[in-house]
Amino acid sequence: MTARAADIAPAARPGLGYAWYTTGVLTVCYTLSFIDRQILSLLVGPIKAEFNVSDTQVGLLGGLAFALFYSVLSLPAGRLVDRFNRRNIIAAGVFFWSLMTALCAVVRGYPGLFMARMGVGVGEATLAPAAVSMISDSFPNEKLGGAMSFYGVGIYLGSGLALLVGGLVVELVTQVPTLTLPVFGEIASWRATFLIVGVPGLLMALWVLTLKEPPRKRALLAQDGAAARLNIADTIVEVRRRWVPVGSIALGLMFQAIALYAFMLWSPGVLQRSFDWAPQQTGLVMGVLVLTCGSLGMLAGGRLSDQGLIGGHRDGALRVACYSSVVGTAAFVGLVWAQGESASATVAAFAVGVFLLAMPAGSCYAASQMVLPNQVRGQALALILFIANLGGLTLGPLLPGLLNDFVFGSESALGLSLGLTLSGSTLFAALSFGWGRSEYRRHHEALNP
Repeated sequence: MTARAADIAPAARPGLGYAWYTTGVLTVCYTLSFIDRQILSLLVGPIKAEFNVSDTQVGLLGGLAFALFYSVLSLPAGRLVDRFNRRNIIAAGVFFWSLMTALCAVVRGYPGLFMARMGVGVGEATLAPAAVSMISDSFPNEKLGGAMSFYGVGIYLGSGLALLVGGLVVELVTQVPTLTLPVFGEIASWRATFLIVGVPGLLMALWVLTLKEPPRKRALLAQDGAAARLNIADTIVEVRRRWVPVGSIALGLMFQAIALYAFMLWSPGVLQRSFDWAPQQTGLVMGVLVLTCGSLGMLAGGRLSDQGLIGGHRDGALRVACYSSVVGTAAFVGLVWAQGESASATVAAFAVGVFLLAMPAGSCYAASQMVLPNQVRGQALALILFIANLGGLTLGPLLPGLLNDFVFGSESALGLSLGLTLSGSTLFAALSFGWGRSEYRRHHEALNP
């Protein structure tokens, strides 16, 4: 094997039109995945009432139950992505996590719901490594930040729709506590939510199967000029050569994920507890805010990243991530100041904060792909996501609950608990992204002369 990297069958790369179509389908999948994982945020009240659980247990349900398998299984999923058909892997994952989401409607007791949420994590572990790899092989580098950010918009489309749907469902629960459905019989209205968001995913899996698998580019070549087959030891060597940029992106995304998942789970509760907002009002305002500000922030981050690369700044993605995290820290400090004082100031802090919080993710996904040879991209991204999600999905939902239960001891202090979690995590994200910039530039130049 040589260290030289080259495209495999570059002429067969899909045109930009089909590349955007593929990205669009994968974005719908990503949107569904975030609807399925975030719908829990506006069902906290009914779940606490039925299962008699604490804020800490809700935090574990929203974090550890999903994150345990989502994070751990992303590692073997990444290995499969680098060796087998990525489209088929995504289709299987979409089908399974949608089935597990629907199963949440019929489980009995907190342990059963905890296990079903683990199942959702198993299915969703396949999506990001495979989707990012497919998109990376469909676009040239100078358009990859924009494409990856478009895919990343699914985070905010899904989370925003979950808030909108969740608000309507909680309002329905107060008016019609139970529903009678074919096959399922009489079930609580909040349980029906999991069927509403889970069943469409079963059909989405069939749509994914219509996509074409793109040819792989920038692969390491063997002596005979064919794509080299790397074993696990070879993969470890390639990643270790780039441990500073990989570690910088992984840690930065971990702290960014802590802020994101804390925000998604607990921000509705701040408005409900501090300002006595109704669930429907909360869902409408937060749903629109997340949809608009989050999506615009994600797209802006990708655009700025591409412009930086075109302008000669090979670390453009990490610049965007670092600077947006610094300003995001200031925005979330404002949330601490607004605690319990003004609903409009709290919503304004949320709007600015989520815009800035959205900027790093898509551009950093793209950045990770541009400094790694094709044969290790899925596994390296899986490692990055393992670090990011294990920390983000466990600590993000949990920290505000812990602060509330054991430090402040008051449900009305949730805004303070959330603000401290968000401002601290975005500050550490900025430091992490800044740490790897110089080494990232060096490796980008080596692989993309």
